[in-house]
Amino acid sequence: MVLFQLFQISGECRNCTQLSNNNEDENNDDDEDEEDNNYLFDSDLFTADDSADNKVNPLDLIVALFLCADSFLQQEMALKMSMCQFSVPLLLPHGDNSQCSLMLWALRDIVKEWCPHDLSESKGFVEDSIVQANIPFFTFVRMKNCSLSKSQMLNHVLSRGQQNHNIFIHRDMKGGALKREIANGLVEVCWYLPCGKEKLDIFPGPVAFANLRGDICESLNQFNFLYQVSTATFVFLDKVEDNERKILTSLQDVKSKLFLVVNCKDNSREDMMFVKKIRKELELPKSSMKTKDSKVNVAELSEKLCAAIKTSLPNKTPTLNIVNMVKIAVELGLSVDESTSDKQKKAAEEIMKGIGVRTIPDYKKQQLPLQGDNWKRLSQLEKEECRLKKSGDLGLEEYKSQLKEEKQKIRNDQNKYKLSKAMTSFIESLSTRDKEKRDFFLRWMKLNLDTHSRSKLFELRNKFKEQCEKKDIELIAKLDQDLMESSLGVEHYMREMGLIYEFSVSGSRNTADEISHLPGLAAEMLLDGYPLELLDGDASNIPERWVTDVLTELHKKVGGKSRLLVLSVLGVQSTGKSTLLNTMFGVQFPVSSGRCTRGAYMLFLKVGEDMKHELNYEYIVLIDTEGLKSPDLAELDESYVHDNQMATFVIGLSDVTIINLAMENSTEMKDILQIAAHAFLRMKEIGKKPVCHFVHQNVSGVSAHAKTITDRKKLLDQLNEMTQIAAKMEKKPSIKAFTDVLDYDIDKNHWNIPGLWHGTPPMAPVNTGYSEAVADLKKNLLATVKTDQSNEVSQIPEFLEWIRSLWKAVKYENFIFSFRNTLVAQAYDNLCKEFSQWEWQFRKKILSWQTDAEMEILNSDNEADIRIWSKLVESKKSQMSEKIASEERKMKEKLTNYYKKKDQNVNLIEKHKTDFFNSISSVAKEIKHSVNNKLDCALELKISSKKVQDIQKKYRGGVEDEVMKLLSDCKNSDKLSDEQLRDKFEKMWTEATKNVSGLKERDIAACVLKQLRGNFSNQNVNEKFQNITDLKEIGKDPFKARREHTDSYMEKFKHLIRLGDLQKFADSVIESCTRFVLDKAKTYTDYQDSFTRDLLEKIDEYLDQSYKHHKTNMQFEFDLKFHMCGIASREFLKMHQKFLSDNDPQIQLQKYKTQYLTDFLDLYKERDDCQRKAKTFVQFCIKPAVEEYINRSLGINIVDEILTGCHSAEFSSRSPFQYNIQEELLQKEDFDSLVKYICNYEIYVKDWIFQHIQQQMLENKTLCKLKQENLKVIVHKITAALEQAIKGPDGVQLPDNNESITELISNMRKYLIKDISISEEDEKTALFQIQSTCHPFINSLKMSIEDLKEQLQEEFSKSENVTETLSKLPIKPQDELFRRVFGCGKQCPFCKVPCEAGGKGHEKHHAAVHRPKGLGRYSYDGSDKLVETLCTTDVQSERRFKNADTKGEWHPYKDYTKYYPDWHIPPDPSMEASDYWKFVLVKYNDRFAQEYEAKPADVPEAWRRITKEQALKGLKDAFNIK
Repeated sequence: MVLFQLFQISGECRNCTQLSNNNEDENNDDDEDEEDNNYLFDSDLFTADDSADNKVNPLDLIVALFLCADSFLQQEMALKMSMCQFSVPLLLPHGDNSQCSLMLWALRDIVKEWCPHDLSESKGFVEDSIVQANIPFFTFVRMKNCSLSKSQMLNHVLSRGQQNHNIFIHRDMKGGALKREIANGLVEVCWYLPCGKEKLDIFPGPVAFANLRGDICESLNQFNFLYQVSTATFVFLDKVEDNERKILTSLQDVKSKLFLVVNCKDNSREDMMFVKKIRKELELPKSSMKTKDSKVNVAELSEKLCAAIKTSLPNKTPTLNIVNMVKIAVELGLSVDESTSDKQKKAAEEIMKGIGVRTIPDYKKQQLPLQGDNWKRLSQLEKEECRLKKSGDLGLEEYKSQLKEEKQKIRNDQNKYKLSKAMTSFIESLSTRDKEKRDFFLRWMKLNLDTHSRSKLFELRNKFKEQCEKKDIELIAKLDQDLMESSLGVEHYMREMGLIYEFSVSGSRNTADEISHLPGLAAEMLLDGYPLELLDGDASNIPERWVTDVLTELHKKVGGKSRLLVLSVLGVQSTGKSTLLNTMFGVQFPVSSGRCTRGAYMLFLKVGEDMKHELNYEYIVLIDTEGLKSPDLAELDESYVHDNQMATFVIGLSDVTIINLAMENSTEMKDILQIAAHAFLRMKEIGKKPVCHFVHQNVSGVSAHAKTITDRKKLLDQLNEMTQIAAKMEKKPSIKAFTDVLDYDIDKNHWNIPGLWHGTPPMAPVNTGYSEAVADLKKNLLATVKTDQSNEVSQIPEFLEWIRSLWKAVKYENFIFSFRNTLVAQAYDNLCKEFSQWEWQFRKKILSWQTDAEMEILNSDNEADIRIWSKLVESKKSQMSEKIASEERKMKEKLTNYYKKKDQNVNLIEKHKTDFFNSISSVAKEIKHSVNNKLDCALELKISSKKVQDIQKKYRGGVEDEVMKLLSDCKNSDKLSDEQLRDKFEKMWTEATKNVSGLKERDIAACVLKQLRGNFSNQNVNEKFQNITDLKEIGKDPFKARREHTDSYMEKFKHLIRLGDLQKFADSVIESCTRFVLDKAKTYTDYQDSFTRDLLEKIDEYLDQSYKHHKTNMQFEFDLKFHMCGIASREFLKMHQKFLSDNDPQIQLQKYKTQYLTDFLDLYKERDDCQRKAKTFVQFCIKPAVEEYINRSLGINIVDEILTGCHSAEFSSRSPFQYNIQEELLQKEDFDSLVKYICNYEIYVKDWIFQHIQQQMLENKTLCKLKQENLKVIVHKITAALEQAIKGPDGVQLPDNNESITELISNMRKYLIKDISISEEDEKTALFQIQSTCHPFINSLKMSIEDLKEQLQEEFSKSENVTETLSKLPIKPQDELFRRVFGCGKQCPFCKVPCEAGGKGHEKHHAAVHRPKGLGRYSYDGSDKLVETLCTTDVQSERRFKNADTKGEWHPYKDYTKYYPDWHIPPDPSMEASDYWKFVLVKYNDRFAQEYEAKPADVPEAWRRITKEQALKGLKDAFNIK
């Protein structure tokens, strides 16, 4: 518990005076155990125990801890004790008091600040290492007989003017009166340091006080040492014994150095006389003896001692410091604790010698060259690459290429540097396998560099302070730069090491030995608790390869188990951010005022085994950053931008962010809140949901929390205000409050922490309330983490991806638009794949249900009234609506559950949730519309089929009557031969069918025209229809786009309207719509008016999509629809004529002529016709129905086969589909295909899918297998229906008579009503005058069905014509797959790349890779050259555009969303991302120019060097294809 509280810098840590007994009940305090588990470092906890035997003096405890601790823990303990204003060990006894050590190493890390009175007027201060500072040294010892507590007296002396503080442990403290077992001989030291205010300061300068525990006789070595090194020695005594007298008389220079402090008791006159005698013997002046009797209280005595000390203070600065005491210690036989690290000390000093008399900037240029101007220039180039502000007259793509080349040149130059002497020594010393030696070396480096920096930076800091007061902005900026360049710490050597690796890996240097091990070395150091520089604050850059490889090595070293909780602190400079982290987690981020943190550092803390399960993390990553909004630098250019970048980057990396508010200045606080609110808003937009805690420091008082309710509400009001400002900057007007951005609770997310110091520094002790409040914050913070695990836990690979993507995005001016992250992209793509799967399941269920419903409508009673059929259709529509609503709910539940997952980074795509819900509604609406149309078509088909069947029935009846009449005549005449019978039948047939006629041909053109008129019914175009009477000749000539096809207000911008573009658009619409018409015309049904309505809807969709680009008017719409309806009327007429032909009664009767002849002959000869009739029935009735069933199911089967086959990935979502198409285009090297893909994207995709289906169906006879599977299913259903049909309604088998055959067929039809449609006319014809009885017919039927199965299997295996099969399918797989991957069909307004967003209800369109705008037909105004610039480049530049949408006005690309708010066009993730289309433009530049009637583009020279392989790699990277 002592260590535990000490590391929390708690002033109560010395109150633990009892040791736990491990043999006793360990569960005596469950609550305490639970609380202890909330902390992440293990320590020997000392807990309360009632046993008196376990009580221990706190001094013994401190000695024991120092004896048990290693050198580094000793140093950390001494530092924390010094912060608490406790005395620290100077000489440590070794337990048996036979030997003791000078604790020089333990005290090395203590650095103090003070303001001596001679500097108080200039408000200057001194900062120095306490062991190197030359400070007067006063020793306090006691004789054996001493009743006065010197420790208590020292506390009085040191606390005068402030509240008494127990710097030294004394007898009146808890446990202080207990017998000391090992602490006698301990020498403690503390320092009095002035604050510069005479009224508060006890001494004008710093003073050191040593306190020897136990009497001087027991610790003679320690006393002799102290006497020699002291300015003066104060001996506390009641009386003097002989042996003590000998010790005193043996001392040198006693007159000036020795003071006796005598506690004079009332009954000790003799003792007092002896003391006076000793004084005279020592020749001490009276002033050297201070007496305390009953009349003198402690306060008065302390004043006397203070006066004595002041008089003893030397006039000159003393030359002795603790470092110089080593020689004396060794002479007296004392050991020195740092002698074990001499080798590492020398190695560090050797590097320090290299600095010599040179200035730090010069030293850095020679010994640490890689972090110099080149590195900073590289950082500037990377930022300019993202902002493109200095391109001048150069083309943007040419400028980008130049920037890339300059970057490469710098990298090459950096790679040429050889390892400097300093870095060679540094890396060599670090590379030791002995961890302790490495730790010692690094600590020596730190100590030496800190000492050096303090001396060098002191003057610069004073100048900086002066200029800040004068408000000279330019000089402030220069001095800030000088301060940065003159800083030198271990971090600079580590940075150089990282850059050595960074540039050697990207360059050609051999990294096999000396360099390649560096990431592993840095990873080990991270595991050992050393921070790693994440962001170089001097250059404002990240060595990405170095950081990536270090963390990757770390990931390997921990066996891939690296779940991270990332925690950061943000706040104003020098407001205790680092101290807060150090106190909270016991770490050692630098807190010196000499060099404030620049950039960002991260430190890994291993989570204890007991906490891993609760927290679900292996490591806590702490990120310490430079201060935001430095008041001195606030006026400098880009200060806000820099702070915003830092805050966005760090908050983006963090799971938990603490915003540290320690200032009272409301303006500064508002600035910090705006920076924070802005960063959190950005995180919301990119899908990150960090937890935020506001910590307000320097708030005191027991009722502070209650009193600050108003303050907290005010803070929330300010946050809301700042959020609105940030939302306006980011163009997110819907966000009005901070709670719209984060889940923020003013009670749970706001903390008040007392000030760190209790009183006036530098002598103020740490405020006990500070450590308790910080512990409470940590406890609650970790508790929140345990309960709230909404975000998926990141491991190191994901963390690295966030580093890359966030850093890339913050370099752009518009973070949200520029942000790209592969984790987000993968999460989005995963959801798109799932969504596509759900959508297909939805569609498949409804399609299956729809085909069943269509079958029921077609199988409904032929004799029923049309109104009955209409009612059936309406009931089916109603059922369908319910079914769609149910499936829509299920799909929304799936989406809801998907977002509840803890994996796949779903939290990152939270903002797309609404889009996908909208897409579900859109899919449901589309399906409902489609099914309604299909059911209406089924009704129309039923009606037309009824008409056809009525005519067929009429003529069939007449023919059958004639056949029976002929049979009767023949039977009544003489016996006739077969030939005679045939002749008679032929004459009868000719006579009976000569007047047969079918349905009348409809005027299809008039029907189409009527639908066209209806389409324009709400628009004033009647006069256009007056001269139109017929469509038959319309659309035979090519369609021509004209100037009058564009809006009248565009008249003055006619030069912006390219008729060639409009013509291409019209041609592509006509081609697409013609395909649509031909697809409809291929179906084996009659023309229906819904076909024309669907066609006109399709044209409307195209016109809506293109209006923004082409600005077409009503005349264009009318002419285009008129033209297209002319084409459609001719195709629909052919379709109608084919339907009439297929259903012509003459043809139908002719089909059955042979059967009627056979029936006639069999009836005449009274032959058994059972087997023949069964076969005829199967061939004419069952076979067509089976084939129709197979075709009806085949479309869905083909889609399923493709989505689950070896090429399924291509259709899993839009991104992989796009990648595959573009890869194939690259490999094919066919210009015409490229033009078709770019200009007629929809047609190209449809053709590509159709060809893909054909190929896959031919592979391994897949189509044949699918048909046979369906055949097996329907034959099984027919056989099962036949078995059921054998039995009557009462379950009894049908009687074996002729009449039962009709009942049998009727039963079969009833059982198969949803599966197949058996034509009644065909059935009556096939079973005409059947003579067989039921049972033999059933057996024959079974055999014929089996024969049919074999016949069809053989037909399927021989058939290779996939195209013909696909054209017959009612559910076309190519359409379903197209719908799956085509998406919304919208194209980028600049380069015409198609949208790849998931679903159809998305708010924003986006694409992975954009193209040079010339490929989208853009050319420069004036020169007519194709535009080589990519729109992804333009949107990050200062360039402008004008087109029809802007009405010819120039408009900034950066603000493209004003005209295209539904498009999200971020900058390319890298220069290489668009290599594919750069390669394409270079390769076919002349041909594109010819195709687009323009001149070739001026492409950058660098593009010509892009290879086909590089183009493919760029494509893979852009689509995240591994």
